[in-house]
Amino acid sequence: MLKTSAKYHLGQVLRHRKHTFRGVVFDVDAMFSNTEEWYDAIPEESRPAKNQPFYHLLAENDESYYVAYVSEQNLIPDGAAGPVGHPDLPDLFGDFEDGRYSLHFQLN
Repeated sequence: MLKTSAKYHLGQVLRHRKHTFRGVVFDVDAMFSNTEEWYDAIPEESRPAKNQPFYHLLAENDESYYVAYVSEQNLIPDGAAGPVGHPDLPDLFGDFEDGRYSLHFQLN
């Protein structure tokens, strides 16, 4: 069954359920939209279903900043932990308020 609506939204701060990183949603795919090579690199026992939303995050961990692509099933809200320090945030978002970032650009 295809899930057609995303649970999380642009500007929301999320944390990965299993890995130690968090990030800010800057784009959402209604279903898996990355390469098969990327998908196949995930150990089979850990591969998420493709028929769910996938989120693009400006992510951070204790060592670096990067962009992450994560299935909805592997994310949980994390806005209460405070702002994210990713250096690209000001290019897309405004201030961090009430556990989320306001959009800094206009959507079409």
